[in-house]
Amino acid sequence: MSGRLRRVSSPPAIVAGAIVAASVLLALIGPWFSPHDIQTLDWTSVAAPPGFGGSHWFGTDRLGRDLYARTLEGLRTSLGVGLAASVVSVVVGIAYGAAAGFLGGRTDRLMIRFIEVLSGLPLVFFVIFLTVIFGRGRYFLLVAIGAVGWLTMARIVRGQTLSIRRREYIEAAVASGAGTLRIIFRHVVPNLMGPVIVYATLTVPQIILFESFLSFLGLGVQEPHASLGTLIAEGAGEMEGADWILWIPGTVLAVLLMCLNVMGDRLRDALDVHERSRS
Repeated sequence: MSGRLRRVSSPPAIVAGAIVAASVLLALIGPWFSPHDIQTLDWTSVAAPPGFGGSHWFGTDRLGRDLYARTLEGLRTSLGVGLAASVVSVVVGIAYGAAAGFLGGRTDRLMIRFIEVLSGLPLVFFVIFLTVIFGRGRYFLLVAIGAVGWLTMARIVRGQTLSIRRREYIEAAVASGAGTLRIIFRHVVPNLMGPVIVYATLTVPQIILFESFLSFLGLGVQEPHASLGTLIAEGAGEMEGADWILWIPGTVLAVLLMCLNVMGDRLRDALDVHERSRS
């Protein structure tokens, strides 16, 4: 246990966790400290560079909109979509994977073949297809991403369930006459939460990157709202004359993804050490 705690509380994990916590806090309360919102046009400061001496701390874009307010809006949107879509993928993945692993036999084989078929499809184009047909709103975007992000989680949960269902307390529950759903949700799922939390932590940055990619293509968050992907897409067209419009949201996205991945990797390493010590 002490080795696990040392690994999770290592300096890189502490720094990464502090940066993520500060990012969430800044995304929530940061706009209160800005005199500008995301839509107001300041024609006296068009494409103004960053500077803390004026009112536009991160500068402005080509329309005179405050880049500080828009970056925080993009950070808030990307974090919200990433967390919400991760919840959708975790819930679907747990339900599907636990059912497949516990039922076993032909049912398990059919369910895992369905996952393999979906995994072989170009999921990016599948999500793009859904957004084109049903719209490009933020709420549908997180549902569409979560609907295809559950495949890896279902595989992990299924593998853990195959191991758990052979344990004595599961056999005792079956012998006592408990129903399948009761056993799955009362005995199987609670014992899956360790690996699920670890891999859910790794899922969040993947979904944030996926959402940013879709928004960069113009298929994600739409005006007047912003995400880090849309801000990077806007900045890519201004690289030569106003490069800060690109590197400010790009740096925020890169640092956020790096910190989330560091946290997820540390938790995964700690889980691996714990599983080896148990075996």
